Amino acid sequence: MSNAAISIFNPAILVPALKDAIIKLDPRQLIRNPVIFVTEIVAVVVTAIAIEDALTGTGIAFSLQIALWLWFTVLFATFAEAVAEGRGKAQAESLRRSKTDLIAKKLLFPDRRGDHASEVIPAAALKIGDIVIVEANDIIPGDGEIVEGVASVNESAVTGESAPVVREAGGDRSAVTGGTQVISDWLKVRITTRPGESFVDRMIGLIEGAQRQKTPNEIALSILLSGLTLIFLIAVVTLYGLALYSGTELSVAVLAALLVTLIPTTIGGLLSAIGIAGMDRLIRFNVIATSGRAVEAAGDVDTLLLDKTGTITFGNRMASAFVPVDGVTERELVEAVLLASLADETAEGRSTVALARDDYHAIAPAHTAIATTFIAFSAQTRLSGVDVGGRRIRKGAVDAVLRFVGLDRSGAGAAFNKAVDAIARTGGTPLAVADADRLLGVIHLKDVVKPGIKERFADLRAMGIRTVMITGDNPVTAAAIASEAGVDDFIAEATPEQKLDYIRKEQTGGRLVAMCGDGTNDAPALAQADVGVAMQSGTQAAREAGNMVDLDSSPTKLIEIVEIGKQILMTRGALTTFSMANDVAKYFAIIPALFVATYPGLGALNIMGLASPQSAILSAVIFNALIIVALIPLALRGVKYRPVGAAALLSRNLLIYGLGGLVTPFIGIKLVDMAITAIGII
Repeated sequence: MSNAAISIFNPAILVPALKDAIIKLDPRQLIRNPVIFVTEIVAVVVTAIAIEDALTGTGIAFSLQIALWLWFTVLFATFAEAVAEGRGKAQAESLRRSKTDLIAKKLLFPDRRGDHASEVIPAAALKIGDIVIVEANDIIPGDGEIVEGVASVNESAVTGESAPVVREAGGDRSAVTGGTQVISDWLKVRITTRPGESFVDRMIGLIEGAQRQKTPNEIALSILLSGLTLIFLIAVVTLYGLALYSGTELSVAVLAALLVTLIPTTIGGLLSAIGIAGMDRLIRFNVIATSGRAVEAAGDVDTLLLDKTGTITFGNRMASAFVPVDGVTERELVEAVLLASLADETAEGRSTVALARDDYHAIAPAHTAIATTFIAFSAQTRLSGVDVGGRRIRKGAVDAVLRFVGLDRSGAGAAFNKAVDAIARTGGTPLAVADADRLLGVIHLKDVVKPGIKERFADLRAMGIRTVMITGDNPVTAAAIASEAGVDDFIAEATPEQKLDYIRKEQTGGRLVAMCGDGTNDAPALAQADVGVAMQSGTQAAREAGNMVDLDSSPTKLIEIVEIGKQILMTRGALTTFSMANDVAKYFAIIPALFVATYPGLGALNIMGLASPQSAILSAVIFNALIIVALIPLALRGVKYRPVGAAALLSRNLLIYGLGGLVTPFIGIKLVDMAITAIGII
């Protein structure tokens, strides 16, 4: 799935959105948005008046124009929501195209280990609990758990990443996703979902966003907007009574225009689009959220818990340094290590070769191509290495290498023992290296922290978010990795119960907690957290427990999730401020126009110098409709978040959107008035 942003000006989005906007005019749908629902009722009433004026021969131009612009106001509001949904549906369509009519190789004798006898059936016929064999180049027919085998899997159909990942039975890498492809070896997979309920199917439904539920904050704002609408309705009725008392003649069309321009139509028209666009922005970061509340809660997160293995670290021990003993040069140790590791296909072996070549610029001697015998690692000997040119180079566990050279720790030398102890104290794993009966030095293996993660945690700290690493490691190892990663705190030797208790304790203190994890042991904590981000590469249990799934399996993705959550809150607040502020200009446009004939002194309030009462009213109505269109890109893009204090953010937004909302309508209404006067509409 591509991460590229889909432009709102894409015809593939705009044309269906226009159709959907018209469908959304159905009052049964629109009643969910009280402000726009009231606007539609007013538009119907003014339309009826325009039809009556036409039938009775009364002047139709003014009431018809008011009616048309009121309908445009409603249509633009539904169009904003439809465009937001359309971008999500475009993402969903890219996933839908990746699905094909799959077949499955259902095992005939699933209990027989090593027996691959199978029958070919449609994937749609599979049931939960069925076991299938998936071989090289086969598409995995459904979500499941690996029960046997290890293989490379291409998950680009889901994650968009071309690099294959290794999936194997047992542990936290046993979950597979329907629609992904095995590219080497084979897997036996137990199906865990029904047809049509796979991870990809659920993603398609979530991405389309049509059933997005309102968040508590959004519901509260809807109640506020409904209350303001009611207040302005009462105010308009009161003004009508005042007009009757003063002998001022006010038409229903004019009163309708007054009501619609005073109620908060701007934010009312954009409210749904803001929330849907927030979920769409998550999708473009390859994160799927199961609820709008989770996205919004991310904007208020105080504490972030991260599982260490596979989340903060790569999960495999990797070579980080070579430490030679007295009498051995660094170059001699590095070349010996490189020779001993060339045929070592383990993660540790590959990382050792990479470190020797990239950081130490070592080059294997040419004679390694002849008379070379590689010694594979064995659980019995705990050694690996190479015999070449009369040399017997070995690397492995410290005690195993010491036995190989015929020494014990006391005879190994102070430099060797010091290096071994120093590596152990930092939570690393020392591997000894020897050539025949001579100790050469030590390889420092450690669980490597993912690149750039310390800087990302610093960004989270700037946002006011406290990071806590959770690990089953001993306190010494945990402290070393926590320091390197830059987290604020850590919990060592953690059990699932301890993770759960920690989250509940934080929540009891009034804090919102986010949790990132990928293992079955993380599932209870993911379920309890306010924002549970499961890694797509993790187990099925973890993905089911979280309310978000990160398709890239990157723990630092939470920074983008938090920023998007804050964007939703800030965008909603900014546009609400703008909507309230721009009513002020409408007062100066419409109130003088209503009563200037009866109270000529009110002409002093016509500071915009509008041409006539009718042009003032129509200009305000037109501006009220057009401003929704102008703000659609901002509602979809969101207000840019910067990691600064709340007070600074509030001041900035009040200046931009409060003052901007106050000034913009004065300019906009005046320009519209000049335009409609110049072309003779009024």
